[in-house]
Amino acid sequence: MWEERELEGIEFIPEPSDSRILSAADSTTIGHQEGWRAEVLGWAPDPVHVIPRRSRAPQRITNVGIMLLMLLVVWGMWNSQFLYLDVPPPTSEWAFEDTGIRDLQDLGLDGTGVRVCMVDTGIDASHPDFATADIVFKDFLTGSTEPIDHGGLAHGTMMAGILVADGHMKGAAPGVTVGMAAALGDDGDGTNSGEETLVADAIEWCWREFNADIISLSLGGINNPNASREGPTTSAVRQAINQGVFIVAAAGNDGGADDDGRVASPSNVEEVISVGALMKDGTLWEGSSKGSQIDNEDNPRADPHLKPEVSAPGHDIISTGSDGLYYTSSGTSDSTVFVAGALALIIEAEPTLKQAGPACMEMVKQALQMSSNPLETEVSHDEYWGYGSLNADIWLEEIRAAGACA
Repeated sequence: MWEERELEGIEFIPEPSDSRILSAADSTTIGHQEGWRAEVLGWAPDPVHVIPRRSRAPQRITNVGIMLLMLLVVWGMWNSQFLYLDVPPPTSEWAFEDTGIRDLQDLGLDGTGVRVCMVDTGIDASHPDFATADIVFKDFLTGSTEPIDHGGLAHGTMMAGILVADGHMKGAAPGVTVGMAAALGDDGDGTNSGEETLVADAIEWCWREFNADIISLSLGGINNPNASREGPTTSAVRQAINQGVFIVAAAGNDGGADDDGRVASPSNVEEVISVGALMKDGTLWEGSSKGSQIDNEDNPRADPHLKPEVSAPGHDIISTGSDGLYYTSSGTSDSTVFVAGALALIIEAEPTLKQAGPACMEMVKQALQMSSNPLETEVSHDEYWGYGSLNADIWLEEIRAAGACA
């Protein structure tokens, strides 16, 4: 009977991978994820469907004395907290394992000494999984000196969790110093966006003031090959690359019938690592953008710069959200952070990669090409998934095999 009473008010949410598996959730959180937008480009997954718990038919207790005795025992145990129910939310541990990130962490790597900058909606630094995170915050929207997430759906907080969470879930590189440049915000219709000039200013802050080794961009704009000149964001990215900063950016989420055939900007820039999204079973996520192998100057692209370069998990990824909660989203935003996190571990292992020159960046991308797991053996590069899926530990091996770079 106590089990029945203690579970009253508890709702159940089906696991994304198997709807027959249910996770318990506090009923006060029901509907919190409704309308979640996983990507600043505007893609919206189906809302999480909640299965209300159905009470069983009451059972008749014929022995009143036994019933009262049981109630007394339950009351005593409740007061001693022996019956405290703590149902932890699920994690996306599979994503960290499938990418080889956990293999690098098993070598003792956590990103210590590496600086990763993220341009996003900001961060809710009060989440318990950020208790030990080293966060440097810069607000380009309101000038807030305290960390805040301006997104309607905490996009930046979730991306930061994939990178530096260290609590219920463990991120890819929890030892890095993360710079969060808040330049995107809720645009009023459930998506996050921002002025391109602010995004460009944030990217400049990442390398000029924060001194980033890596800039992770889970954002993107339309790649217009007919534009007469590059926009401020692309120009800012090129400046960062000239300073030896690695740029990892989302390929975009317009895959399918409406795909324009070009990865988003600035992931279309040659030296940038453009990232597509994969499902848990290793197949391509249907929303991941296609890449054109002709650049905006009508020149053919060449290895190791074919777009996108690599794919990583980006479907039903669970990470940190607002108010200590955990959210689920899908998109190339998520997959971008896995690649940036893996690169942070590699730079920790090979610190000569910091302030990398052009030849060194080329070598790192060649190693990425050689280490990626092809989704189909007869294809060396695909316009959707790139050279293959992220294989972080083999990526490090390929870099070490290539020797020192300048």
